[in-house]
Amino acid sequence: MTRQKRSRHRLKRAVAPYLYLSPSLVIIGLLMLLPMVTVISYSFQNSAVLRRDPSFAGLKHYQAIFADPVFWASLWHTLYFTCMSVVFHMTIGMIFALMLNSDRINPTLRNVLRVLYILPWLFTAVIIAVIWRLLLEPNGVVNSVLMQIGVIGSKVEWFSSPETALHAVTFANIWAGYPLFMVSLLAGLQGIPKDFYEAADIDGAKAYQKLIFITIPQLMPIIISISLLDFIWTMQVFPLIWITTGGGPIYSTEVLSTYTYKLAFSSYNLSQAAASAVIILLISLGLTLFYIRYQKAR
Repeated sequence: MTRQKRSRHRLKRAVAPYLYLSPSLVIIGLLMLLPMVTVISYSFQNSAVLRRDPSFAGLKHYQAIFADPVFWASLWHTLYFTCMSVVFHMTIGMIFALMLNSDRINPTLRNVLRVLYILPWLFTAVIIAVIWRLLLEPNGVVNSVLMQIGVIGSKVEWFSSPETALHAVTFANIWAGYPLFMVSLLAGLQGIPKDFYEAADIDGAKAYQKLIFITIPQLMPIIISISLLDFIWTMQVFPLIWITTGGGPIYSTEVLSTYTYKLAFSSYNLSQAAASAVIILLISLGLTLFYIRYQKAR
C-alpha cells in the first residue's frame, strides 16, 4: 500500500465515526440547540414572536426580572423545594436501601418491600399530584388520621394555606423521588466487598461505625453523582407544582418554572419569559459543568 493510500485510509477511519453520528447530531441540533438559541435571542428583543421586526432591548428584560420581588421569592422557593427534596431523597433512599440489603429480613418479605418501596417511581407527575391532592384535602385521609391521634385540632388546608402549601408540595415530591436513590444505593451496597465488614467485625466495630467508616465512604461517589443529578432535575419540576397549587396561594409555592410559565402564557410577556428561561438555563448549565468535572476527577 502506497503512502497516499494509507493516508486516505486513515482519513476515512477518522471521518467515519462522525458520519455515523451525524444524523443524531442533526436531530440534537434541531431539538435542543436551535430552540436554545431562539430563546436566548428572544430575551434580548422587544415584543418577541408578536411582531415581525422586534427591536433590540439589550438587558432590559433581565433588569425587569431582577427587580421583580416575585422572581426572588420563586428563586428562594426553588432552592428550598430542591434542597429539601434532595436531602430527604438521599436520607430515605439510604434507610430503605440498608433495610433491603440486610440479611435479617426474610427474603420473601424483602421482595415484597422492594416492590412497595419502588411504587412511587412508577407513577407520572399527574397521578402523584392527584393522589396527594386527594390525601391532603380538608376532608382527606391525612387530616382525618391526624385529628384522631390528636396532632391537629382542626382541618388544615394543606395546599390552600400559604403557611403549609410549600411544605406540602415538597413532601409530595420527596415521596415521588426517593426510589431513585434507593435503587442506586442498593446496587452500590451489593457491590461493597463483604471482606470489609468481616474485618471490621474482627476488630470489634459496631454497626454505626461500619456505616460511617465503610458503607458511606464506599457509596460516596454514587451519593454525590445522583445528588447532583437530582438537584438539576428537581429544579425543573413543573407538573407536580402546577397541578397541586399552580404556584399559589399568594405566590407561596411559586418556583422558577411556574414563574416563567406565567410570564409566557398568562402575562404574554414572551421576551421576559425568555429571559427567565435563560436564567434557569444558566443555573442548570453551571450545575451540569460541576457534575461533569466531578465525573472526570473520578
